[in-house]
Formats: sequence, structure tokens, C-alpha cells
Amino acid sequence: MTLLALDNKDTIADETITDELVLKSMENNLAIIRFGLDRRVKYVNAVFASTMGYEAAEMLGMQHQQLCFDGFVNSREYELFWRSMFNGLCFQNKIERKAKNGNTVWLEATYMPIYDEANQKVLGVSKIATNITHRQNNISAVVNELKTMSNDLNGLSSIGMERSRELMSDITYISGVSAHNSATLTHLQEKAGSVQGVVSTIREIASQTQLLALNAAIEAAHAGEYGRGFDVVAKEVRKLSDMVASSINDIRDNVEGIAKEIRTISGGTQKVEESLKQSRQQLEVAMKDFTAISASARLLDAKAQHVTEIV
Repeated sequence: MTLLALDNKDTIADETITDELVLKSMENNLAIIRFGLDRRVKYVNAVFASTMGYEAAEMLGMQHQQLCFDGFVNSREYELFWRSMFNGLCFQNKIERKAKNGNTVWLEATYMPIYDEANQKVLGVSKIATNITHRQNNISAVVNELKTMSNDLNGLSSIGMERSRELMSDITYISGVSAHNSATLTHLQEKAGSVQGVVSTIREIASQTQLLALNAAIEAAHAGEYGRGFDVVAKEVRKLSDMVASSINDIRDNVEGIAKEIRTISGGTQKVEESLKQSRQQLEVAMKDFTAISASARLLDAKAQHVTEIV
């Protein structure tokens, strides 16, 4: 039987291509195997046998499960796999099979039930496959690299989040201490103000005392000899008043110096609080970024797994 030509120009070339030549080409280039209803190998070509590491003669009579890993053989899917084909359904997919040396061989395979239309029953199952192990290993290597990158990103983002939380805790503690110090400084400012008020009052009393001492001295002078004793007391009072005034000036200067230092420290504390507030906001942004990186890493891992399943 000859194949029909596509057009008149190709008639001479195509009429020499026979079904036998097509089948021979398939035998030479595709891995072909056939199973009986007992799931044993009834036929296998050299390409399939070589792909699995066997000689063709070795494979004749082998059970299909000998070419599969235990995980698949012992699963519910294995029986469903055969039941569907015995019911006349075709199966086509990427499959994992076990070579003679125990290594994994990946095949792009099509299982085709051989159907006897006259008797309306399946006589066996034929499989045509191509070896995609190299391609699959390359894909797996890329996927594993993606997973490693995903795990690394996830780990780094977790470390970053943990450190950010620790730093946030430290900032919160420092902020609390700073707020306490600020409240203490405010209280000191109030106390300094009170002291300044007391100093002002004492200065007024000293001034009044000096005035009274002066009046007493004048009266003592008017009294003549009778007022000498009173004059001595007036002078001592005046001297004491001068000493109080001098001490009050020193206290005033010290209190003003303390108040100035308190204002300086308060200003610095306020700047620290503002800086802490900015740091807290920046950390919150960083934690959101780390969370986004972690989510992206998980998505990358899921996508990598999906690629493995569909390719």
C-alpha cells in the first residue's frame, strides 16, 4: 500500500513512501512496547529496551510493575491506570519509570488500548514513548535552584523580620525611657521655676531688711548716745542682709544655669524622640517589605512546583 501524495509536484517522491517504511522509521526512532491483558511485556523494540537499560530479549515476559517504582505500584492510581485502559481509554502524559540500574527514566508516553471491534474487547495495550530524562533533569535542576532561592529568600526575610521585631522592641523600650526622662525634665523645670520664685521672694525680703536697717541706723543717729546699741544691731542686720543678697545672687545664677541645661537636655530628648518615631516608621515599612518578600518566595516555590508538574 502506498501513501497519497500531497500535491502533483510531490507525487513521484511520495509514492515510494510505504506504510512499511513509516513503521520502520517509527521502530528506529520511537520507544515502543506492548503489554498483554496480564500486564506482561509481549513485544518491545530495541529503542525502548535500550532506554530502560535492557536487551529486548530480557524484557519479554516482564511484568509492567517491574518498570515502576514501588510508590506508584502500591498506590490506588496504579490500578485505576490499568482499569481505564482495559476499558478502552487512552493515556498520555509524562511518566516516571525505573531503569534496570534502578535510576529514574522520564518518558513522554502514550498508552493505546488495542481494541478488537469485532469482539468489542481490549486485547492488550501498546505504548509509544520518547526519552525526556535529560530535559526533565534540566528542568528539575532549574526548579531546585528556584526552590533554593525561594528558601534562601524566605529565610533571609524571616531573619530580617525577627531582627526588625527585636529592634522595634528596643526602640519601644528606649522610647519609653526617653518619655520618662522627658517627664522628669519637665518636672525639674517646674521645680527650677519654683526655686526661682523663692529666690525672688528672698531677694525682696533682703531688700526690705536693708531698708529697715538703714532706717534703724538713721533713728539711732538721731537718738545720740542712747541709740548706740541699736545702731550696732542695725549694722549687723544690714551686714547679714548683704550676705543674704550675695548668696541669693549666687543661687539665682546657679538655678538659671540649671534651668538652661534642663532646656538643652529637653531639646535633645525631643530630637531623640522624633528620631525614634522616624526609626519606628522605617522599621514598619521594612517589616512590610520583608513580609512581601516572604510571600513572593512562597509564590516562587509554588510556581516552581507547578512548572515541574506541567512540563
